[in-house]
Amino acid sequence: MPTASLLIIGNEILSGRTADKNLQYLALKLEEKGVRLQEVRVVRDVEADIITAVNTLRTQYDTVFTSGGIGPTHDDITTAAIAKAFGVALHQHPDALAALQAYYKPADLNAARLKMVLLPVGATLIPNPLSNAPGFQLENVAVMAGVPRIFQAMVDFLVPTLITGDVIHSKTITTQHPEGTIAAFLEELELATTGLSIGSYPFFTETGRGTNVVLRSTVLSDVEAAGGALEAYLEGLGGKG
Repeated sequence: MPTASLLIIGNEILSGRTADKNLQYLALKLEEKGVRLQEVRVVRDVEADIITAVNTLRTQYDTVFTSGGIGPTHDDITTAAIAKAFGVALHQHPDALAALQAYYKPADLNAARLKMVLLPVGATLIPNPLSNAPGFQLENVAVMAGVPRIFQAMVDFLVPTLITGDVIHSKTITTQHPEGTIAAFLEELELATTGLSIGSYPFFTETGRGTNVVLRSTVLSDVEAAGGALEAYLEGLGGKG
């Protein structure tokens, strides 16, 4: 199964001032294509940290996605860090320049915005339909904006180009029984079926508590069979609770 990782870049994420909204979107899109998101890291806007993370992740996973730090301001240092990670120079990418020239009036295409067309040599563009400032891909690293709407548009462009694996099927069963009551059965159920993974996630509401059980496998019939077995077990406990 093809693998991927996500590197989230930004002091604002680590400070808690900004909530990341990109991880879930990417994970769901990749799962639809049978690509397993294996690791997520968050680093500061520090060049050395970005370089270290990128050079580690790109040797471990088929595709590395990054979000954040490719805008026009002084703290947008991701592009330059990626170039250093690969040991290549920055240059004014002609297609990126043309995209911004088509979007901005000449008087508005200032030095800060022109910074966004300085890309690593050898990079290919990831289109940005919202503001025309593109992301880019260098080998197996896809560098994208942190703004959720732009990130999502870039993901939608990239995911169809990836080498895909078997689609992961899932089924969620909700019960009011707590995890401790059903834990032993869930373990037995998972061990009985190769390739089946089961996650249990407790929840608490004003009216009570319970557990969401998520069954996942690339084999749809295994998911359905395990779901049937679990529902029968819960009925034996007196219904779903």
